[in-house]
Amino acid sequence: MFHGKQTRVLLLNDMERLEHTLFRLEQGFELQFRLGPTLQGKRVHVHTNYPAPGKKFVSSSFRQLDWVNPSGREDDSDKYCKLDLEIAGSYQYYFGNEVRTGGGYIVVDPVLRIGHERKILPLDCITVQTYLAKCLGPLDEWLDRLRVAKETGYNMIHFTPLQKLGASRSCYSIADQLELNPDFSPPGKNYTWMDVGNLTEKIKKEWSMLCITDVVYNHTAANSKWLRLHPECGYNLVNSPYLKPAWLLDRALWHFSCAVADGKYSDSGLPPLIENDKRINILRGLLWMEVFSQLKLWEFLQVNVEKAVEQFRKVLQAGNVFQLEGKPKLKVIQDSQYRRFSNTVDMQLALEINGPKSIQECCDWFKMSLEELNVECYKEMHSHHEKAINCIVGTVCYERLAADGPQLGPVTRTNPLVTRYFTFPFEDMTMEQENQLMQNPNDACHLLAHNGWVMGDDPLRNFAEPGCNVYLRRELVCWGDSVKLRYGDKPEDCSYLWAHMKKYTEITAKHFSGVRLDNCHSTPLHVAEAMLSAARVVKPNLYVIAELFTGSEQLDNFFVNRLGITSLIREAMSAGDSHEEGRLVYRFGGEPVGSFIQPNLRPLVPSVAHAMFLDVTHDNECPIQIRSVYDALPSTAIVSMACCASGSTRGYDELVPHQISVVKEERLYPKWNPDALPSSVGEVNLQTGIMAGKLALNKLHQDLAEKGFTQVYVDQLDEDTVAVTRHCPSTHQSVVTVSRTAFKNPETQQYREHIAPMYIPGKIKEVILEAHTVERKAESYVKDERYINGMPNYTVEIREHIQLKDSEIVKQGDATTEFVEEIFFEKLTPGSVIAFRVSLDPNSQKMVGYLRNQLSQFNRLYKSGSLTDSNACCFKLCGSLMSKLTLAEMNVLLFCCDDWFPVTVIRPKNDLGHPFCDNLRQGDWMIDYVSSRLMNKGGALREVGKWFSAVFIYLKHIPRYLVPCYFDAIIVGAYATAVDAVFNQMSSFVQNGSTLVKQLALGSVQMCGVGRVPALPPLSPELEDVPVRLNSVTKQEEQCCVSLAAGLPHFSTGIFRCWGRDTFIALRGLMLLTGRYLEARNIILAFAGTMRHGLIPNLLGQGVAARYNCRDAVWWWLQCIQDYCNIVPNGTDILMCPVSRMYPTDDSDAQPLGTVHDQPLYVVIQEAMQCHMQGVEFRERNAGPQIDHNMRDEGFNVEAKVNPQTGFVYGGNRFNCGTWMDKMGESDKAHNRGVPATPRDGSAVEIVGLCKSAVRWLRTMNENGNFPYSSVTIHRDGTEQSVSYKEWNQRIQENFERFFYVSDDPADPNELNPELVHKKCIYKDSYGASSPWCDYQLRPNFTIAMVVAPELFTVQRAWKALEIVEKKLLGPLGMKTLDPDDLVYCGIYDNSLDNDDYSCAKGFNYHQGPEWLWPVGYFLRAKLYFAKKMGQEKYNESVYLVKNVLSRLYTHLERSPWKGLPELTNENGQYCPFSCETQAWSMATVLEALYDL
Repeated sequence: MFHGKQTRVLLLNDMERLEHTLFRLEQGFELQFRLGPTLQGKRVHVHTNYPAPGKKFVSSSFRQLDWVNPSGREDDSDKYCKLDLEIAGSYQYYFGNEVRTGGGYIVVDPVLRIGHERKILPLDCITVQTYLAKCLGPLDEWLDRLRVAKETGYNMIHFTPLQKLGASRSCYSIADQLELNPDFSPPGKNYTWMDVGNLTEKIKKEWSMLCITDVVYNHTAANSKWLRLHPECGYNLVNSPYLKPAWLLDRALWHFSCAVADGKYSDSGLPPLIENDKRINILRGLLWMEVFSQLKLWEFLQVNVEKAVEQFRKVLQAGNVFQLEGKPKLKVIQDSQYRRFSNTVDMQLALEINGPKSIQECCDWFKMSLEELNVECYKEMHSHHEKAINCIVGTVCYERLAADGPQLGPVTRTNPLVTRYFTFPFEDMTMEQENQLMQNPNDACHLLAHNGWVMGDDPLRNFAEPGCNVYLRRELVCWGDSVKLRYGDKPEDCSYLWAHMKKYTEITAKHFSGVRLDNCHSTPLHVAEAMLSAARVVKPNLYVIAELFTGSEQLDNFFVNRLGITSLIREAMSAGDSHEEGRLVYRFGGEPVGSFIQPNLRPLVPSVAHAMFLDVTHDNECPIQIRSVYDALPSTAIVSMACCASGSTRGYDELVPHQISVVKEERLYPKWNPDALPSSVGEVNLQTGIMAGKLALNKLHQDLAEKGFTQVYVDQLDEDTVAVTRHCPSTHQSVVTVSRTAFKNPETQQYREHIAPMYIPGKIKEVILEAHTVERKAESYVKDERYINGMPNYTVEIREHIQLKDSEIVKQGDATTEFVEEIFFEKLTPGSVIAFRVSLDPNSQKMVGYLRNQLSQFNRLYKSGSLTDSNACCFKLCGSLMSKLTLAEMNVLLFCCDDWFPVTVIRPKNDLGHPFCDNLRQGDWMIDYVSSRLMNKGGALREVGKWFSAVFIYLKHIPRYLVPCYFDAIIVGAYATAVDAVFNQMSSFVQNGSTLVKQLALGSVQMCGVGRVPALPPLSPELEDVPVRLNSVTKQEEQCCVSLAAGLPHFSTGIFRCWGRDTFIALRGLMLLTGRYLEARNIILAFAGTMRHGLIPNLLGQGVAARYNCRDAVWWWLQCIQDYCNIVPNGTDILMCPVSRMYPTDDSDAQPLGTVHDQPLYVVIQEAMQCHMQGVEFRERNAGPQIDHNMRDEGFNVEAKVNPQTGFVYGGNRFNCGTWMDKMGESDKAHNRGVPATPRDGSAVEIVGLCKSAVRWLRTMNENGNFPYSSVTIHRDGTEQSVSYKEWNQRIQENFERFFYVSDDPADPNELNPELVHKKCIYKDSYGASSPWCDYQLRPNFTIAMVVAPELFTVQRAWKALEIVEKKLLGPLGMKTLDPDDLVYCGIYDNSLDNDDYSCAKGFNYHQGPEWLWPVGYFLRAKLYFAKKMGQEKYNESVYLVKNVLSRLYTHLERSPWKGLPELTNENGQYCPFSCETQAWSMATVLEALYDL
């Protein structure tokens, strides 16, 4: 629909070999290679033989493409290398590092030009007509005969070969590939190839028609003179001695055939005329007795037993006597010259076989083995004989008995029993003499194999090569006039043949615009490749067509890829009925009507080979004989409506009622004469046959392609009637052709009288044509002796460009409305065609114009066909409206409804049958929903809603089949505008980041929003820049700060939206790195206001319903304050911000805003630190089932303290779970209710790390004058004690590895429980757990400590531990939460399962194996940090690992309908239905890893 720079993106994936996948591209396209998920992060090189600018194409010369990374950093999601495609042909690419790990082909279409102005002829415009060159007469008469093609609207002529023909006079049996057929030169003239070239150039320039011709590489005429001089160019008995048995059989069959012809077997019941099955059975028996048994061809496969045994005896007598036990099987070694009884076996192998010790026993065993081998050889040849006899008998039945066969009559020397498989350029002689002939190389080299084809054979196999027994088994459908050419593997194998054929190719390419590869499926691929490469040097935009009979689309693609075939010939005659004929139209071109508009930059998707769809090919049966004369017009009309190249063969339009044989036909085509009478056999015009109809259809075909009618719809009206619609997506005009086929003769067959009415959407502007085949008064057909004449008594009555009311075939029905035309068929008789030009109704035209005007703000190419609505001058641009939305409002626009997302899945597949599309076609529900939900929001969102509502008014008044397409265009344009506006409000890290960075940053918009009820408690009135709104119920002003949802869909709204731990694990990635500083500040301060007991809530519950049952949330909160100070400009200002304390004391109730004196944030921070050093110990308020119906009573006791010796924070008990691994047992059946799966009491490693980070930072802040406290003061044993941050920091530093590192030294004095060690060289998950073995479990938590407090870790120890984590815990997307070697590991999380399995019931294993995504970010960051310490090599390796992990996450993100990363997966990355589909911390920590990268 649109033009402009077209870019296609091909994703490369490891081990993906796409040699059988077709990728078609046009010149001027840009092709980008990008790394797929299996290759990102790896060192990959892309190579191609597409030539560098200014260089010539050499198929074997590959160059490496340079990578381009637009963002210049982070990941590989945007990295690409590219080709600017300017040269037609087939090109190979491959990729890998040191070895190829994948590859494929791209095919670039040629650009064809015609006329003096060199106007481009699009491939879909082509209408071709085939001519048998030998039927054109002398060259100076050609224009008169070829003018028929011009006057009937064709723009391409296909000639069969113009070379000198062989003795058979077959068009495809060429005697000399370099010599022009002398028949084209009348007496006194000697035309040359230059004269042919002048003619084709004249036709191209003056008639605007292109000329193409065949190239035949597979065979040459048996009487080619050059073949006599160069017999090595064929498969003869010298260079292919393996053919000797087949040649002997061929000669024996010839002699047997002569004997049958001479009546020698008449007394045996086999006369020359074989008339019935009885004779066939006699023939079968005689073949066994007289031919196969006498030849004893098995002797060519056998060993001379006596001779071989004697040779073996001599070897043994020389002293080589061996033990004979376990007998390996001997194999026959075939004699290279294929002489009888000249084969051998491997004597060395025979000697090595152990058995009896005596020489005689060895020889007896050897003789027995050889006799067994000879029996096998006999059986093998016997099976070949059986097949050969079946093939011979089958051929005789078809050629002499079958009603649809040629019925050759009696066996004669001219029409022998079977076609000879080999040439015999000698006088007749006896079999004995012929056997001697075979032994003489000077004679045997002229005994050459004929060519042909093998039914159902592998087209990639050369049936004349060794190992293929086609000639011996008589499976070849033989062309007895042609010799199969033997090229070998390379030009050096047969230099004359390669040079000869290359010159032939260059002559052809010089004078013709294209070639048809004859017998393409049997032509050696490497030969055709080389020849077409030579042709493209002469003519770069060579048009190449071929007819393949592979029976497989994948195999067709392989040929198209290797050879750069432009169009594959397809034929309507392959259809058995009109339904199949219509299906072929749909299959071979175009896209569905109403298709989505695809962007100029999009994925490269596999193509169907471009088709040249012909009503009949020149070497196929005559349609009039197979169907009826009345079918010629409707079937060619159906073909003409296909959105691809189309065509026919000369004679079809003139209604020639028989096949024009490429072998036997010698008559001339009639000339063009506009004044000729129907009775004139040597001249034709538009009154001849269906030529007037073909002219109109050819013009229509070309017009549709030129004007962009690229969409197709095929409707089967009844068993004989096919309607084909071609639609233009830019103008929305359509052409509808209705064809009533006549596969059976209506003069003898009954057709239904009435056809149901047809309803055509839109307004019929005109009847382009209506035509039907009629019988006229003229003499009946008589085959002329000089000219190829058609049936004079049939013609076409045609009327063009008339109004609907004037039609004689249809009339307008009463049900016609402004939007739909009802059509009644009154005289659509078999053999009739009618074509309508249809446009949108006037109102729809206006609406589409107005719609396109609005869409032009997204894409200027919509300007075409746009109209300005004078009533909508107040329309604002969507971009200006989007720019006024805050990111919180973008949350509502982009993520609070899924109306954006279906189209992103449907459009690339053009899936118009999707239920979503059906919904849009059925009515306006979805359309109204999109606009009304926004208009109900108020503010800037209301204005966006109004814009949608106004645009949708137009959408509702266009034809329903166009609604999905334009709805998609509106949504896509608005979505892209909104996303741009989002990024404009974000940090430079996002704005300049890769696609992955930007998609993850959209997670910030997805997760951060404001609900109907604010989720955060109110901030201090003294705080500046706090967002407010008017409460719709109270009409009072209220704060409306953004809050961060833990995940979707489970934690989207209400009391369960905000969690302290989740919020502050996600805050750095989703808010600070994206530049949402003010909103991050507000969240930090809001949670500060809820502090109690030195803790911040786990479940926030708007502050009033908070639960203080987690030990880690406060440390994540402190880490975020530290990150805020480090990342945000003047970030330390936050320490002075006022905090309105909801709970002035630990025991007070929640206080209303403004009733308590504010405190600066730094005071709240100090309180948290002091409380922990003093020791936190309390019982949750309202403890019991009212706040947790699973927890046991002891679990409500909360404890969090600091060990004065180590400085480690510790706490919890075995009945609660105060870290992120917080699954509480719920099953009564399994008896785990009230038991935490992972209590992690004691000192959890990540909390120790976070505490160390906080203490270190506060010490530094104090030293820099940004934090007033240098120590914490506690009361213990009745005295006041002070612990400095410096001292606290030092204690943790000194004790961490001592108590957390699991050494591989069994004598390590720090290891108090060596019997519990399960994995060595790791860091414990906790220290001091109530169940000591839990300390030693391998989990991913110590990687968190590595990131926030890397100074705690010795580099070498950290690196070794990270390697173990990578090996044991890293999954496809997430991190296993427990070592798979652990006894309680269970990687499948099923929260609905309730059974008696203690470890899994009711999801008890939530953190005992399932792979969580958020720890991946910390693992990757730790890996990068310590890799730098390990040196450049380790760092480079780690970067590859990180990029590879990121690529898998990117793939999931791309494919996710939620456009997010999940909470967790089951083992090995399996989907977990109980996981949040998108989780805040999953996206946040990956974004942090990208930031570090």
